[in-house]
Amino acid sequence: MGDQPFPIFNGAGLKESACLLEDYASGMRKEIGATAAAICLVQHGRPVYEWYEGTHDENPDSRPVDARSQFNVGSVRKTYLALAVSLLIEQKRIRRLDDPIAAYLPEYGNSAAGSRTLRHLLTHTHGLSLSDGRYHPVFEPGTRWAYGNAGIALLFELVGRLTDSTLSEFVQCEILGPAELRETGWRTAKTPALIYNDYDRPDPRAGPNDSAAGDQSNLFATARDLAGWGLLHLRKGVVGGRQALPAAAFDRATALQTPSSLPANWPRHGLIWWLQADVPRNEIGDAVPPGSYQTLGITGCACLVIPAYDAVVVRMYNQLENPPGYDYLQDIRTFGNKAAVLLRPGR
Repeated sequence: MGDQPFPIFNGAGLKESACLLEDYASGMRKEIGATAAAICLVQHGRPVYEWYEGTHDENPDSRPVDARSQFNVGSVRKTYLALAVSLLIEQKRIRRLDDPIAAYLPEYGNSAAGSRTLRHLLTHTHGLSLSDGRYHPVFEPGTRWAYGNAGIALLFELVGRLTDSTLSEFVQCEILGPAELRETGWRTAKTPALIYNDYDRPDPRAGPNDSAAGDQSNLFATARDLAGWGLLHLRKGVVGGRQALPAAAFDRATALQTPSSLPANWPRHGLIWWLQADVPRNEIGDAVPPGSYQTLGITGCACLVIPAYDAVVVRMYNQLENPPGYDYLQDIRTFGNKAAVLLRPGR
């Protein structure tokens, strides 16, 4: 696709709306103290809008952000883990989502984690905390929702056990390769393409990056590749007109998987993906149509898929701090709402 941004939408009204979207993203970048930002929108299977702003870090001679810049996507990485689990179900290495984790990791059979099901782990309803290398019960599974990494750690172990490889190796071979996403991967070494400044801090916000196994928050991707990740889900594994990955794996990942026992006021999930739902902590704006799903990382990177508009929305930041008064829920909802208005059919 080259390095140049995609042409802006045709039509004066669309151009104006696109400018409002980038103005919002630019203003928020400055408010949160990020040096880098990007937007990539895809509709009807083709890129329709792309925007880049800023530099890789605060140094005066820093590299400008462009189409080749790879951002740390933070917890967006968890959807790659989720698809790996869904693919293992298609490969018959996992029987079903309602199996307890101890069925595959028997060493947890006598622990608090053992009875938690894969469904609980993939929807943040497991009720576990992790400290000092041990899992502790916080609430009964399926009765509440709490976002955290305890369930993710167990799922990482699960994929490693069943594939006899690391998560990053499995994802690269079984998913990223077939999907032709060549600018995505877990990175441990600094290169010019990486927006890497967070790791220059003594205690990086995104966490350590010394493991290439896929167990750390050091997955990097370009805005275009993250849009490709959303499009891969929207097209249910079809790449270049061929079925590169089984459609059922994507149906499972993006369908409602939250246990029916969870009270209605808590967020709803597919496999990790947030689903559009009228709940207080939902991350998706109310102007985004039903059936949409989204993933968001601590660095401000997000991928929103809007099937009703046949569209994917990607926003990238290298956010390092939450400044006083910053409301991340209001921010990501507002951005999604503005993008949805821009992509609405008949606009």
